[in-house]
Amino acid sequence: MEKNISVKKITIALHILIWGMVLLLPYIVSNASSGYRLGNLPGLFFTISGVIHMAIFYIHAFVLYPRLWNRRYWWLYFPAVVVLIGCSFPLKYTIMAHWFPGIVHDVAAYKFVFGPSVGIYFISLIYCRVADMLRAERRQKEQQAEQLSSELKFLRSQVSPHFLFNVLTNLVSLARKKSDQLEPALIRLSDLMRYMLYDTGKKVLLSQEILYLNSYIALQQLRFGSEVAVTVQMAGSEAAGNYTIEPMLLIPFVENAFKHGTGYTPHPAIDIRLAVKDDVLIFEVMNEYDNDPDASKDGNSGIGLANVKTRLQLLYPNRHQLLIRDEPPLFHITLTLTLT
Repeated sequence: MEKNISVKKITIALHILIWGMVLLLPYIVSNASSGYRLGNLPGLFFTISGVIHMAIFYIHAFVLYPRLWNRRYWWLYFPAVVVLIGCSFPLKYTIMAHWFPGIVHDVAAYKFVFGPSVGIYFISLIYCRVADMLRAERRQKEQQAEQLSSELKFLRSQVSPHFLFNVLTNLVSLARKKSDQLEPALIRLSDLMRYMLYDTGKKVLLSQEILYLNSYIALQQLRFGSEVAVTVQMAGSEAAGNYTIEPMLLIPFVENAFKHGTGYTPHPAIDIRLAVKDDVLIFEVMNEYDNDPDASKDGNSGIGLANVKTRLQLLYPNRHQLLIRDEPPLFHITLTLTLT
């Protein structure tokens, strides 16, 4: 809204500036000794004619064109234009006859008296057509922005239930084991839920996202303990700086590693690395997995990675590179992301 108001103010200012220069042109380029004449025309007559031209321009631009062009009564447009331009001719002649009789006898000056009325009409028509194209382009961009926003909201709405489903599965596993780690796991889940509910409506600090990843990894380690070797190397707060990132963008890769890498035998291992250098984030997740097609997989196993790929395309076009090496039994992703 504020942007639209600013554009309108700038447009009005440009109109005032341009018409002001046109009306005062004789007094800018001429002097009193020549009577402020512009060619064969007295300066005052040129200015009065300029006011008539302004009327032609704006009556066409804001009355005839928007009401008749490409509308139901389009056939009235051309007669209306003829009447508008035609009315300016006797008006100019009357002004010449009463106030500037010298011009009446100067037939050579008539093309400079009556011709501009037609020229101003075409200028007004071009102005209207260009304005239409700009408005159409702006509407298209607004529709694309709305569509993008809707897609992102839908994708975010998918992330939370998918993530929650996996975490609850972990808690069920701890409950069945009657593990003492269930209580700290619930506390961590509470922190993660708070983050999901209150901090994921917009971009977050990279340092927050790193804390979130660490909490999720710790929650998984509570579940698996020493059964799974987890190596984590995360950038510190100094490296993360004030960079921002789309929330919950990296977690699907980590989820995928724990979902498919923990069932690998004999020694499951997951390697997670995040580094930041020269405004570029490099995120790597590597795990080995069981390539047996009969291995158990839930029906949601493809949601996370497909979701994050779409989000990357929407949010970071030409600013990311996602490499996925699926060479059984190794699964290795490398995400390179230009931060802002």
